Amino acid sequence: MKGWQQFWRQLSLFGLLALVLTGCGKDELSALKPSGPVAAMQYDLMKLSSAIMIGVFIVVMLIFTYVLIRYRKRPGQQGVPKQVEGNHALEILWTVIPFLLLIVMAIPTVTTGFALHKEYPKEEALQVKVIAHQFWWEFEYPDLGVATAQDLVLPVGKKVQFHVTSADVMHAFWIPALGGKIDTNPGQENKIWLQADKTGIFYGKCAELCGASHALMDFKVEVMDQAAFDNWANGMKGVQSKEPVAATSPGAAQGQEIFNKSCLGCHAIAGKGGKLGPNLTNFADRERVAGILAHTPENVAEWLKDPQKVKPGNNMPNLNLDDAQVKALVEYMSTLSVK
Repeated sequence: MKGWQQFWRQLSLFGLLALVLTGCGKDELSALKPSGPVAAMQYDLMKLSSAIMIGVFIVVMLIFTYVLIRYRKRPGQQGVPKQVEGNHALEILWTVIPFLLLIVMAIPTVTTGFALHKEYPKEEALQVKVIAHQFWWEFEYPDLGVATAQDLVLPVGKKVQFHVTSADVMHAFWIPALGGKIDTNPGQENKIWLQADKTGIFYGKCAELCGASHALMDFKVEVMDQAAFDNWANGMKGVQSKEPVAATSPGAAQGQEIFNKSCLGCHAIAGKGGKLGPNLTNFADRERVAGILAHTPENVAEWLKDPQKVKPGNNMPNLNLDDAQVKALVEYMSTLSVK
């Protein structure tokens, strides 16, 4: 008996702890605080389905409680009570009610689904290509001639048509506060549109188990007014159409030499470099290193020394740099800005 009591105490404690922890987290990473029309429609569906399920649960529990009390065995009662079977009215009732509830849920679900999968041409929406990698995100703006990674920049109040795919395994593109999610499959392009109704910083995640660092596959979403977005796009386009600017300080110049020798084959800077790794044109403007660490010189150095320790399973090789080389490379990368 004491063992069972201890079990139920622990279960109740963990249940209460789980309930309390559901309130933790960032508002910018919550699907329960929508900041755009897609997220709002999805939130309305969640509220509708939750209300129906809670209502059904309450009605069932009330009937269950009534039956327990009304038909309980009373003192002095002998034998089995009279059994009632084949009540046609009740059978019709509990068949019709679930059918009506399904209709109530199906109509808004289907109409919302069609609305969310509508495709918008470039005259009506900003076109963005999303390419998922293990374990980072690549963003291309084909009509603007701009490419970036890890930081997705959007204009406020404008529809954005996303074309999502994957360079390796299956991932899922999800910005909880704006809407989603949708699978990114290798060799296939899926489409989804989103819109942000207020400026600010939001966060996105991979929502499909994709490897050892799936939980670390985050990205930042910055929503700004149209004028600021145009300035950002023009700045990125202007830089990416030119050769990388030569470093001026001795430390940064040494870092640029190391970068050109060891990193440029995979990472693009301005109009030069490869696409195997994230585009680093605006690396110094980002708030996070590898999508998860605060952007500080110490964290940049930690990432360069041992990428697998920070994000296991990623494709960034260990360059076996000594402390002096890491310091020079960090100094150079701190100059990669478009602001």
